[in-house]
Amino acid sequence: MRRRLLLSYLTITVFTLLVLVYPLGRVFALRERDHLLRDIEHDASLVVNLSEDALERGAPPELEPLLTAYARDPGGRIVIVDRTGRVVGDSDVPGASGTDYSDRPEIAIALSGGRAEGTRRSDTLGHDLVYVAVPVASSGTVHGAVRITYPSSTLDARVRTTWFRLALLSGVVVVAVTLVGLLLAREVTLPVERLKRTARRMAAGDLTARAPTDHGAPELRELAHILNDTAARLEATLASQQAFVGDAAHQLRTPLAALRLRLENLEAAAPADLQPGLAAARAETSRLGRLSESLLALTRAAGTAARPEPLDVASVVRERHDAWSPVAEEMGRRLDTDAPAGLRANAVPGALEQIIDNYLDNALDVAPEGSTIRLVAQASSAGAGVEVHVIDHGPGLDPEQRRRAFDRFWRAADAPPGGTGLGLAIVAQLAQASGGTAELRAAEGGGIDAVVSLTG
Repeated sequence: MRRRLLLSYLTITVFTLLVLVYPLGRVFALRERDHLLRDIEHDASLVVNLSEDALERGAPPELEPLLTAYARDPGGRIVIVDRTGRVVGDSDVPGASGTDYSDRPEIAIALSGGRAEGTRRSDTLGHDLVYVAVPVASSGTVHGAVRITYPSSTLDARVRTTWFRLALLSGVVVVAVTLVGLLLAREVTLPVERLKRTARRMAAGDLTARAPTDHGAPELRELAHILNDTAARLEATLASQQAFVGDAAHQLRTPLAALRLRLENLEAAAPADLQPGLAAARAETSRLGRLSESLLALTRAAGTAARPEPLDVASVVRERHDAWSPVAEEMGRRLDTDAPAGLRANAVPGALEQIIDNYLDNALDVAPEGSTIRLVAQASSAGAGVEVHVIDHGPGLDPEQRRRAFDRFWRAADAPPGGTGLGLAIVAQLAQASGGTAELRAAEGGGIDAVVSLTG
C-alpha cells in the first residue's frame, strides 16, 4: 500500500511537471532566441551610429578597436558594407575590405532600406547563422549596412542551458515529493499495518490482541476501537462457552461415576435376566464419560492461545511408538514406525502427541487382527514442512465419509460402537492451532492414511 501511494504521488507530480515544464521550456527557448536577437539588434544599432558619418562621406569607418573586441566574443561577427555591398569592416578579418556581400539575402534587404533578422544556412561556414542586418542611412539615403551574426549553436547552447535548469528543478521537485510522499505514505499506512497485525493475531486465535487507538486518521482510530470491541466481545463469548462446556464436563464426572458404581453394585447382585440390561446401561454410562472427556479436550483445543513452537518430530513419533506398541500387541496388531532423524516442524506444545494418539486409537479400532499399522514421518511432498502418517488396512471410508470425518459428533454407519465422534474434530482443531492441516486419504491396498501436515 505504501508503494502504491508513493507511486500515485510521483505519477501526479511527473504528469504535472510534463504539462507545465514542457510548455515553459518552449516559451523560455523562444525568449532566449528573442533575447539574443535583441542583443544583436542593439549592437547593430550601436555600430550603425558609429559608422554613419564615415559611410556618408564614402570613407571606411574607424572601428578597429570595436571590431577587435567583438572578435573576442566566441562566434559573434560584425560585417560593415558600403552602399555597393562591399566590405569596409569585418571583425573576423581586421583591415579586410573589398569583398562583395551584396549577394547575401540579408545584406540585400538592408541595402534596400529594410531590416532583416532570422536564421539561415551558411554554405560558406557550413552551419546555421542567427543574423540581424540593418541599413546605415540618413535623410532617407542608404549609405551602407551592418550585419551581425552568431552561429545557431550559440542559441542552442542557451536553450540547452534553459532545459537543463528546468530539468534540474524538476528533479529537485521529484526528490522533494518522494521524501514528502514517503512521510505521508508512512503516516497513512502505519496505522493500517498495525490494524493488520492485530487482525492477524486475532485470526490466529489470540483474542487478547488489541489495536492501538492513538495514531492515524480519525476513521482509522474509530476502526481500531471497533476491532478492539469486537475482539473483547469474542473473547468474552469464547470464555463463556469454554467455561460452560468445561463446567458441564466436570459436573458430569461425579454423577456419572456414582451412577457407574451403583450399576456395578446392582450388576453383582441382580438376577441373570437383568444382567444384559445392566451391562448395556453401564456401557452407556462409560460412553457418556468418554463423551464428557472429549468435549472438555475439544474445548481446550479450540481455546488454546499457545503459539506453535519448533519440535523434533522424529523424537515425538518414536515416543508415541514406544507408548502404543504394547497396546497394539495386546490387541493382536503390529505397529511399524519409520521416523528419520532431523525432521523438525512447528506445533503447539502437546498437539502432535494428541493427534498421533487419536489417529492410532482409531486405527487400532478398525485394523484387522494380525495386520500392521504404519506410523511414518517424512518431509512434506508439497514443500517445506513435515507430514506424519498413520496407515491402517481396515475397511476404509469413501470420499464423502473422509470429508465429513472431522465434523463434530459424526460417525460412520459401520463404525465400531463406543465412539464419541469427537476424536477427529479434536485432531483438526489441534492441527489448525499448530498452523497445519489434517486429512484422511485412501491408503494403497485399502484402508485409511490419516495425515497431519505441519509447517517447517
